[in-house]
Amino acid sequence: MLRSAALMFALAGPLLAADPGPWATYRGNPQRTGNTDGKAGPDKPTVLWAVASQDHFIAAPVPVGDTLFTSAFGAFNRPTVSLFPITDGKKPAWTRSTPTLKLASVSSPAVADKLLVFGDGLHQDSGGMLHGLAADTGRPVWQLTLPGDLIHLEGGPTVVDGKAIIGGGSAGVICVDTTKLTLDEKEVSPADVARIQDAKWKELTAAYEEKKKTNPDFAVPPSEDKLPIPEPKKLWQVAAKRWHVDAPVNVAGEVVIVCSGFLEKEKVGERMVAALDRTTGKEVWKEKLTLNPWGGATIAGDTVIVTGSSVGLYFEQIKGAKGEIAAFDLKTGKPKWRKDVPGGVTSCAAVADGLAVVTATDGKVRAYTVADGERQWVYDAKAAIFAPPAVAAGVVYVADLGGRVHAVGAKNGTGKWVFDLGTDAATKAPGMVYGGVTVHGGRLFVGTCNLEGPNRGKNTLLACLGAK
Repeated sequence: MLRSAALMFALAGPLLAADPGPWATYRGNPQRTGNTDGKAGPDKPTVLWAVASQDHFIAAPVPVGDTLFTSAFGAFNRPTVSLFPITDGKKPAWTRSTPTLKLASVSSPAVADKLLVFGDGLHQDSGGMLHGLAADTGRPVWQLTLPGDLIHLEGGPTVVDGKAIIGGGSAGVICVDTTKLTLDEKEVSPADVARIQDAKWKELTAAYEEKKKTNPDFAVPPSEDKLPIPEPKKLWQVAAKRWHVDAPVNVAGEVVIVCSGFLEKEKVGERMVAALDRTTGKEVWKEKLTLNPWGGATIAGDTVIVTGSSVGLYFEQIKGAKGEIAAFDLKTGKPKWRKDVPGGVTSCAAVADGLAVVTATDGKVRAYTVADGERQWVYDAKAAIFAPPAVAAGVVYVADLGGRVHAVGAKNGTGKWVFDLGTDAATKAPGMVYGGVTVHGGRLFVGTCNLEGPNRGKNTLLACLGAK
């Protein structure tokens, strides 16, 4: 009873104290705006730099200080994560791929205390891993392995007060303490990890040099996957094999908002949105949904906004897709309003200035009043959209599946400009955008993919748009 009373008191009071910091959660904040510094993008965009690739950028880029984190995967789902300089996009500060990483990642990281936290694994993978990398070096600080069928960590995590929370597909929801680590059944601190790994690297290097002298044909250089990597303390795990959580989790105060989908083919999961106690994982409330909430929940004051789609991120399934946007009371879960959308809403809503902005596969961008769900405007991008919108300083930024970036007035939905990555002379690389635009420092960052669709197999790119 005391615990319940404390939780209700926390819900009734201000929620900002325990909210994640900038970029410690998906799309930068609980409102999912894709922007945290309040600076709008350029009035007349131009390509400041672009990196051509054959890999697919599914997740949106994330700013980490004066660098940009990207995750991508290439042939045979070979994973790569990199940290590019924001200024020019030239040689990455570091890159990690196999054998350090085992599975492809489509999870945007949470950035907290010089740590990058992200999951890996795709739908077809059995098992996934939650990673904690040092932001300055890319070296693994800790890893948590979650084996099992339909277990994958596709949605972005949230880190609050040193606790990382993430959905794991059919693993449900997991919470770990990023500061309490175990290695060989002994507790180690994050500060100890680098020292232990440096000593092991020195040992591996010495053994390699000796092997080169005695048997050079069989001398194998040391690799990072041979380093000792501790495991974070698991604080709780809920709804394993009961929910299927692919969407990013969200946090407000003492509660975690979780969205679960239902897999028709496998007959696994439950369509619902729930609030969990952030400390224990105990269910506070739960409400059913009519469509799968692949984009997860957005939190705006005392309102939880959940989008839904009848299709996932599959280009060939767009025709006839249906969507919805629904609002719930943060404290009780009581439904506030619900609107049907004539297109799948595969990504989360972005909330700013009392408006919830959503994109849909019918090519439309729509804005609804958070208070009552009344639609305020519609913008026609004229191409299907999977990616979430970004909002900064009164401007909505949207990228469609044709590789065009749109700037739209947030108050009235009036188009400001359209920039085509496929035809611009500086890029000339048509591709689809899944992860959305990131707005930071007055610039726009976007990555493309060509997993399917009319440009399947063609080159992709990571681009920075700004003003010269």
